[in-house]
Amino acid sequence: MARIAPGHRDNDGKDRHSMATLELNSIDKSFGSAKVLHDISLSIQDQEFVVFVGPSGCGKSTLLRIIAGLEAASSGQIMIEDDDVSTLAPIDRGISMVFQSYALYPHLSVFENIAFPLRVQKLPRRELEAKVNKAADILQLSDKLHLKPGQLSGGQRQRVAIGRSIVREPKIFLFDEPLSNLDAALRGDMRVELSELHKQLNTTMVYVTHDQVEAMTMADRIVVLRDGRVEQFGSPMELYHQPRTRFVASFIGQPNMNFLPAKVREASASGITVTLPGDVTLSLPLNGTTVSTGDTIDIGLRPEHLRLQDDGQLEVHVKILERLGGLSITYSDVGGVRFCAALDGASPVKEDTTIRLGFDPAAAHGFDAQGNVLPRLGAPDFQS
Repeated sequence: MARIAPGHRDNDGKDRHSMATLELNSIDKSFGSAKVLHDISLSIQDQEFVVFVGPSGCGKSTLLRIIAGLEAASSGQIMIEDDDVSTLAPIDRGISMVFQSYALYPHLSVFENIAFPLRVQKLPRRELEAKVNKAADILQLSDKLHLKPGQLSGGQRQRVAIGRSIVREPKIFLFDEPLSNLDAALRGDMRVELSELHKQLNTTMVYVTHDQVEAMTMADRIVVLRDGRVEQFGSPMELYHQPRTRFVASFIGQPNMNFLPAKVREASASGITVTLPGDVTLSLPLNGTTVSTGDTIDIGLRPEHLRLQDDGQLEVHVKILERLGGLSITYSDVGGVRFCAALDGASPVKEDTTIRLGFDPAAAHGFDAQGNVLPRLGAPDFQS
């Protein structure tokens, strides 16, 4: 079958689009003597929504710009479909990029802002108008086409910037922190809109953010980056239930995972026994083949896996209590380490009181001194 551009129709009248796979093979990037990306290899499937997430300075935006052709990799190969695009100009790669700043022309109408790349291509008027109107309809901007950007809300201006990308009918959409300028409520709305847009367009999207909530709620798969390296690449639930490192476990999930120092008393392939602060001894279903008696490890407990329980394993003194309606968040210290619990909103908890918290041992995570995971025995299988 001949290759059909996004939005075009085949002889049977059905919508078709190009296969838009993306392969990164051993991508390195250095700025002078500073190496910022280290041997990154990823395979992104057609129509996938993949999110690059990580702290500031981890290399996620640099990697996106290399995919776009706005930066040159120091070494490595970029494949879109079966084509090596490593040395192609951005306009020849079949991609379109939406930036953090809207970069709209304030003196042009919404219509003309969306139409701008088509004007550059000298597209016939009827085809141009059809593409702009289709994009405006998808983005619910049809009644705003006559307005100037200054007359729009932040979310509407971001939709105009996205519309300018849609009309180019790219093989791959790239987004560089497009929601960071919006307030919290509008970011939530735009997350839903972008997820719906992905389903409607059936195209491959690569999205950069520092916000793990955006990553978890939008992505088919997440790339967690740390210091220019891929820490883990998998589905949101795989990263949540089966983090490979302490870093991934700390970055994925909200509120953040608790980490308690523990001494190993016994360790084997079938489980470990540890002593926590307060001389609490626990047997946990973790594979202990990589640790030995006497080692210090971290036990990870997610706040949402804790519950009020009279005979719970942990006794904590509540310092701060946050009532969020459906949740009550408590903050305590356990062995000098901040400890958070996300309890039911109606829980009878008060500040400056002592409570006992329990948890299912199967929900505990373990990490050795190097931050590598002790695999959970019987953990949910969410392999991507």
